[in-house]
Amino acid sequence: MTATGRARLALRAAAVVLVAGCGDRTPALPPLEPAAVVLAFGDSLTFGTGAGAGESYPAQLERLIGRKVVAEGVPGEVSAQGLARLPGVLEATQPRLLVLCHGGNDLLRKLPEGDAAANVRAMVRLARERGVSIVLIGVPKPGIPPSAPGFYADIAKEFAVPYEGAIVKTVLADNALKSDWVHPNAQGYARMATAIADLLKKAKAIQ
Repeated sequence: MTATGRARLALRAAAVVLVAGCGDRTPALPPLEPAAVVLAFGDSLTFGTGAGAGESYPAQLERLIGRKVVAEGVPGEVSAQGLARLPGVLEATQPRLLVLCHGGNDLLRKLPEGDAAANVRAMVRLARERGVSIVLIGVPKPGIPPSAPGFYADIAKEFAVPYEGAIVKTVLADNALKSDWVHPNAQGYARMATAIADLLKKAKAIQ
């Protein structure tokens, strides 16, 4: 092979690596200043059901990232109720980043997935319109094995927001990490907090 041929082959290989890397790249977020407020919004998974005070994933995330994390989780809330509640919470907390983990109760109650998807999408759009960055957490629906419905990944792709679709499923598949069949224990919430912190690092929101 000539030198020119080798050079062309090297350029093609580099292009393939670059394209492959772009496919796996986490969308970037603006850096979170030390005084920035992070809003964790959701249902019982955000409230911390199954763990003690200070052991929810928002509380543990706050310690990991060194920013204030406001926990706004309402046990039993469905996505339509969350959508109605979110504007007031955004106004009250003025966050720079929203960690959205919602829709699990819709799935448990077997409410229409299309409605849950529309409500989660509307929450993402609402935050985006207010200039708030978003991280989306996928919640698995009951099944063997449980897995997050595809609409979470679709919404994350549509709005180009960082997405964590595996951690809740992983935690709830391990009896040592959960307090009951739908809620983590303190160790499970610690895993969630670590996964979200790692995602924020990949998105360049924190160092």
